[in-house]
Amino acid sequence: MEDETSMPNQPARPTLRRRRLGEALRKFRNQTGMSLEQAAETIGWDRTRLSKVELAKGHISAAGAAKLLSAYGVDAPDVLAAIEALARDAGKRGWWKNYGDVVDELTKDYLSLETDAESTRICSPNLIPGLFQTGAYAREIIAAGSFWRPIDEVNAFAEVRKARQAVLTAKRDGGRPPLSFWAVIHEAVLHQRFPSQPTLMREQLRHLLDMSDLPNITIQVMPMAMVPNPAMMGLFEVVRFPAPWPTVVLVENLVGGQFVEGTEHVDIYEQAFERVVATALPVADSREIIKRIMEKD
Repeated sequence: MEDETSMPNQPARPTLRRRRLGEALRKFRNQTGMSLEQAAETIGWDRTRLSKVELAKGHISAAGAAKLLSAYGVDAPDVLAAIEALARDAGKRGWWKNYGDVVDELTKDYLSLETDAESTRICSPNLIPGLFQTGAYAREIIAAGSFWRPIDEVNAFAEVRKARQAVLTAKRDGGRPPLSFWAVIHEAVLHQRFPSQPTLMREQLRHLLDMSDLPNITIQVMPMAMVPNPAMMGLFEVVRFPAPWPTVVLVENLVGGQFVEGTEHVDIYEQAFERVVATALPVADSREIIKRIMEKD
């Protein structure tokens, strides 16, 4: 059997992908009632080695993961393909590695999720979503929200924000299509102004209109005269993945954010987004209001 470890003297970094892989393999093993010892024996391992994989502290190859799934009786083609792909990519460092320590662990985890996601739905009551921001808008917003950071870090974060926008327009690994993105933005955001850069917002709104032309993008505007709805509670993102990966929610705040997982809580956010969508303007009307506000500048 092939050697399942890589760089054995270096501990595997517990990336989000590795954690998701370990959780999935543990779930499938528990469903069979097999112990760690029994499962490990099926691929010629010991209990400790398999435990490390399930705890996201060890590496397993795609071939090793496939053997485990076979032992667990998992034979659905989409599940097999997803697990094997994640095993191949679990330790892969993303394009954001070039930004070093500027990108914090939460951001790295989110960028990893965004790269793997099938679709994202965002409720954004206070700012233009990051995937739609122009470079100038991103720098202004990041500087305002991260006022304690030096200017070089602000610029680096703005570069990262621009770089991640490729998920909306380019095919991804394995020939997967661009991310499907649905955003609900409050009308008040469209009226933001930057005194030092009087043309900035016009350029930002033009970019928003351009993005709305893409087939994988849906933009709705929440009107000023709105009825009470979950958007009043702040920004959140519902990130969906192909089977068997569960949906994840990101709730943001001034110093970062947190991931919400678990079926019950995720369902609440998915229902909240549906309520936000129902309260917002239709797509065509949203486009018209963006255009009207842009032309006032």
